[in-house]
Amino acid sequence: MDDILHLTPDNPPPANCTAGYFTGHKGARLRYAIFRSEISPARGTVVLVQGRNEFIEKYFETIRDLNAMGLWVATFDLRGQGGSDRLLKNSRKGHVRRLSDYERDLEIFLEHIVLPDTRLPFFLVAHSTGALVALSAAPRLANRVSRMALAAPYVGLRHERLPTGIIRPLAAIASWTGFGRASTGGDRSARPFAGNPLTSSAERFARNANIIAAHPELTVGAPTFRWLHETLRAATRVSTQEHLTRIHIPTLILAPVLDGVIPYAAQEELSRNFRAGQLVTINGARHELFQERDIYRAQALAAIEAFMPGLDGGMDLSESAA
Repeated sequence: MDDILHLTPDNPPPANCTAGYFTGHKGARLRYAIFRSEISPARGTVVLVQGRNEFIEKYFETIRDLNAMGLWVATFDLRGQGGSDRLLKNSRKGHVRRLSDYERDLEIFLEHIVLPDTRLPFFLVAHSTGALVALSAAPRLANRVSRMALAAPYVGLRHERLPTGIIRPLAAIASWTGFGRASTGGDRSARPFAGNPLTSSAERFARNANIIAAHPELTVGAPTFRWLHETLRAATRVSTQEHLTRIHIPTLILAPVLDGVIPYAAQEELSRNFRAGQLVTINGARHELFQERDIYRAQALAAIEAFMPGLDGGMDLSESAA
């Protein structure tokens, strides 16, 4: 495992792990890992879908918490980041050709890794860009995934300097005119804790910074215009009533009110139009709920534990998911 997953002193891995690589859409080599709970019988498997510029090691703590609930966890690094294949010669650029490439990777992972090697039922827990991928793929996942919990889903974008109304056409024009592979800004993967929009937990921020310092190859810099165009277009599409009515998987939307990346209002609006969705507001939390201070992070984990059937019986979403 040590040659696949990267360990640091303040970030011990969960026990009972299998790690490797699988072949994703169009031959991309993607890194994955399965973490087995010591509780028997297992209560199911969480398929954990990461956000942009994330990697398996960042979720070791959260995986241990899910294992303690009796859940196995299966996760993989999205194409173009972490320990998975990069898509451009400049490996620092965060790029994707089509958002549907992420979706196909998820479906291949479910079919070839999760289904034969883990335990039913299957639940999906996703963060930010991973939640966008889950929302986009959800109409096709109803027969495989029992429930979804989406943390800070990427259904809008808060930019420090430009409004989305300007960013969206700029990204589209750049993508259409041959500049889709150009970077949208500087590399901020090593940003300081002060003023960061991701977490108020200095301890977890430092832990993740230590991982990045020891293994900078796991990270990427700013996204390309193509990545931005594809994700913004998908964020608009998955938020429409037409798309949301096609999702029948009971879904929990974990929305941090002080999210500095995805506007809380966009997450709230998503829940209003989503019959199968239920909003859980986490006051005071920033974007990365699973990397937040205990007071916020515990709320997200408790909501997931109560929501997954077979744990506390599960929240009753039968009316909203009809």
